[in-house]
Amino acid sequence: MIKVDLSQLRFLVVEDNAHMRRVIRTLIHSFGAREVTEAEDGAAGLELFQTTSPDIVITDWYMPIFGGIELTRMMRQPESSANPTVPIIMLTGHSEKRKVMEARDVGVTEFLCKPISANALYARVANCVINPRNFIKANGFYGPDRRRFANPLYKGSERRANDAEPAQKKAS
Repeated sequence: MIKVDLSQLRFLVVEDNAHMRRVIRTLIHSFGAREVTEAEDGAAGLELFQTTSPDIVITDWYMPIFGGIELTRMMRQPESSANPTVPIIMLTGHSEKRKVMEARDVGVTEFLCKPISANALYARVANCVINPRNFIKANGFYGPDRRRFANPLYKGSERRANDAEPAQKKAS
């Protein structure tokens, strides 16, 4: 696994379960990060997001007041957000495909199912730092590009006009 220097990054952990917040904070500190701010619900998380300017947000899905999906929607508003391109890691115990797709569709950068492991959390955090995703604004969506790699062979209706055409085979 690639070692990433996280010592200068600010983290915001939004999680209603105090034990889980402590576990996440401990893990993030063990990765080398120094600054971890915590909130116990979406409303407090949004307030801290606007005032502390975190470099990475880790949020639970289900929380009081409003959850991680609503929090992500608010953080992704380019007109009102302190940093609409902040990487957001969604934590949840629900790994159904529709949940993963919903999180992706509101602009979540990484998805992590509970129970979490140190390696899985580190991999998500490191990926946010090493491979930052391009952001897309289209049809009411503002968030990280859903495609993690370009597939030059894709010819479907959703192909973007600016995608390079695949190389043509040479005639023998």
